Amino acid sequence: MASVSLASGEKYPCGMEGEFVADIRGGQFLINSQTSLPATGGTPLMPAVDPLVDAWESIRNGLRRDVGARTYDHWLKPVQLIDYDPEDGAVVLALSSRFMADWVSNNFGDRLRLAWRSMMPEVRDVRFVAGDQARPDGAIASAQPSLIHATSPLAATDAPATDGSILVAGSPLDPRFTFDNFVCGKANELAFNAARMFAQPASPGFNPLFLHGGTGLGKTHLMHAIGHAWRAHRPDARIVYMSAEKFMYEFVAAMRARDTFSFKERLRSADVLMIDDVQFIAGKDSTQEEFFHTMNEIIAAGKRLVITADRSPQDLERIESRILSRLSGGLVADVNPADYELRLNIIIRKLETMPQTRMPMPVVEFLARRITSNIRELEGAVNRVAAYAMLQSREIDLDFAQETLADVLRANQRRISIDEIQRRVSEHFRIRQAEMTSARRSRDVARPRQIAMYLAKQLTPRSLPEIGRRFGGRDHTTVIHAVRQIEKLRATDADIDQEVRLLIRQLEG
Repeated sequence: MASVSLASGEKYPCGMEGEFVADIRGGQFLINSQTSLPATGGTPLMPAVDPLVDAWESIRNGLRRDVGARTYDHWLKPVQLIDYDPEDGAVVLALSSRFMADWVSNNFGDRLRLAWRSMMPEVRDVRFVAGDQARPDGAIASAQPSLIHATSPLAATDAPATDGSILVAGSPLDPRFTFDNFVCGKANELAFNAARMFAQPASPGFNPLFLHGGTGLGKTHLMHAIGHAWRAHRPDARIVYMSAEKFMYEFVAAMRARDTFSFKERLRSADVLMIDDVQFIAGKDSTQEEFFHTMNEIIAAGKRLVITADRSPQDLERIESRILSRLSGGLVADVNPADYELRLNIIIRKLETMPQTRMPMPVVEFLARRITSNIRELEGAVNRVAAYAMLQSREIDLDFAQETLADVLRANQRRISIDEIQRRVSEHFRIRQAEMTSARRSRDVARPRQIAMYLAKQLTPRSLPEIGRRFGGRDHTTVIHAVRQIEKLRATDADIDQEVRLLIRQLEG
């Protein structure tokens, strides 16, 4: 599509149907007429909103047909199309609450992305927002005017982000990701404290800050939190958050447009530059060259640089040694997988934002024990259990959680054996392991045996009859009695509860 130069507020003839008024906003112009410009004299400019709305209507109809009226009406019907960002090729969908947005994203995000791409190939992503950004009438946020992208993707410069921070060719900061709602534990304490120090106006004594760890452990959360904290100290600061993939895409686009100077100026004028998942530029020589010089300029100017990756600088492959040296020259902080206590606290904190969900403590502990892969999946599991309970009008208990999360639990299952449980419990209570299968019923043997049965039920996928057989051929009703007895004791006896918690931590290693 050809670029068009327009002056804001000026009127231009619109062929047979009157006039339109141009409103210049960050490299885009809005047309307040529903009439397309005529095809005479060049390529016609067609309104971009109408195809979006038509595509959205087709996608909604397909979803209703595929998922059924009940699920559609409860979860998908409230979804509103509010915006389209042609620079990122991203459609923005809104729901009334963060819980709803998270649930739809986790359960229908991939399906919606695929549907949009099949309808409109230029749509590369779907984003979900919540709260005030959702319009009650379901209209696109920019109102009815058609959005026509009149210039290159690099034309939008220094446009204020939706959250108030000044961004330079970056992505808006997520309002959910602040230091206040980051749950800190031993696994992420170093990274958390380093990020807070880095976000203070006073010099932190190190630059850059390099955060590394696996997927879904909180690196991106900390980056956004730094941006929010910095904005609170300096509202006029230029804050740039972008993925390494977006950095590469925009740099390549700038080279093709022969406009690398503008690209460099926009990034290097940032007060805080944050690049996420730097491992994605591995092997990209020209992108690494530009990235290196951008790093040098930011650091030399006394501005701040935050980088994340899925591994430490020394373990990054196909990244130039001079970049690795620069990354290692600041503070390198790892974000480790969350331990049981941290996972437990994360679930409790999340439930505080979901007052409509009543989740018993045994279920909370069960999820914290069994969903160990990453925090994102853990929060997704909580959302899933809460949503299914609401849809099916069910009370949340252990059986319901296991039924709802069967596939997730299988993926997270660490192979803890009944033999391992029996051995660990025997050592803890200083009895012979043979007592686990013996007929003795004295209290000093029966109580540890009940605890071992309880742990076998909680930590292994074995059925009740199979657990009974492994404890000396006992009936499954004996196992049920043992499980209920230990659950009751944990609620009333702090010592028993503490011993069970200790055994679970030891078994999960």
